[in-house]
Amino acid sequence: MAIRHVLGIETSCDETSAAVLRVEEDRTAVRSLVILSQDIHRVFGGVVPELASREHLRTIGPVVERALAEAGVGLSQLDGIAVTAGPGLIGALLVGLMYGKGLAFGLGKPLLGVHHLEGHLFAPTLEDPTLQPPFIALLVSGGHTLLLDVEDWGRYHRLGETQDDAAGEAFDKVGTLLGLDYPAGAQVERLAREGRPGRFDFPRPMLREGYDFSFSGLKTAVLRAVRACSDPGADRANLARGFQDAIIEVLVEKTARAVRDLGRETAMIGGGVACNRTLAFALAKRLEGAARVVVASPRLNTDNAAMIAAAGAWRLARGEHSGMDLEPFDSGPLPGLVGNPPRSG
Repeated sequence: MAIRHVLGIETSCDETSAAVLRVEEDRTAVRSLVILSQDIHRVFGGVVPELASREHLRTIGPVVERALAEAGVGLSQLDGIAVTAGPGLIGALLVGLMYGKGLAFGLGKPLLGVHHLEGHLFAPTLEDPTLQPPFIALLVSGGHTLLLDVEDWGRYHRLGETQDDAAGEAFDKVGTLLGLDYPAGAQVERLAREGRPGRFDFPRPMLREGYDFSFSGLKTAVLRAVRACSDPGADRANLARGFQDAIIEVLVEKTARAVRDLGRETAMIGGGVACNRTLAFALAKRLEGAARVVVASPRLNTDNAAMIAAAGAWRLARGEHSGMDLEPFDSGPLPGLVGNPPRSG
């Protein structure tokens, strides 16, 4: 089946997003991308699932309509609908999934449930069509920290993952300790630029131990340092700098090790934490002369429907589709995970 226009829908957490992609021979072009963020969660210092679901329900229709209007594409011109099936908040996912099902059924078009993390893998291809496997992928967000060897599209080797807190969650929790608003990732990075390196030397968890990650101990170390400060406000930038230096060193070390061990020439960073330019710069500097680093723009690294449509378009073009019995899931393995990766040399 020829795929030309794909509608993507993303409602896994607190962004209601829709996008239309046009699939061409040499690349996939974003015709429109609408992202509506739910600011109400800032009041509570984190996402409230019930409120997120209600907001998705209220805005999903207008968001999809606007994406179609901005793309200049009518419903009859769509060749498929891709919607996030998980991981995520079940109630939030249900809103997008049921809306996508209704459209697909009414239009007689194929439906494809997309794994959120596979969407992040495809996101950079929307700006850099030269990104092709094999490459090392570091997926870092509020809910996930995952290191993959991408042997081919749809064929992934899991190298390591977080054993407790995700990197993005650690940024948000430390931001709360420092008195910053939720979400705190970008604020921590800005604050860290003003901090003095070495003022706080926090632990680098599991730095030399394989490819897995653990950030709960680092978060606890920051908590203890905050409590021990006679004036935490005066040291706030230094605390942010110490924390960010520690977490970035761990992420960079393990990604660079995977590039070296598997002999890859490209590494990509995806997910909300990939918006951290300090992380991207540190990895590029570490891999200079050994591998290139690919990072999508912030708009495509946050939760968005364009990346969902990109992953969905690839699978739809292969003849894959989901049934009307598709259900959302709050956790689950990336499709296409295979055994241990091949070793370089």
